[in-house]
Amino acid sequence: MDITKKFGGRVKALRLQKDMSQGDLAKKLGVHPTYISKIERGEQNISIQGLEKLAKTLGVPTNELIK
Repeated sequence: MDITKKFGGRVKALRLQKDMSQGDLAKKLGVHPTYISKIERGEQNISIQGLEKLAKTLGVPTNELIK
């Protein structure tokens, strides 16, 4: 499986565990919901800074996102 799709699936799983919609997560990150959708489908790369911000928003350590 492509690493971006694997990462996106992990983001989606953690988001759903937190009972958040893509819109909720996008609002907290200050991005458009389409950006979250693209990440979760493996169509969008994310920066290291974005990775850190995403992990903090989801309340997990950064390494939890890249397992």
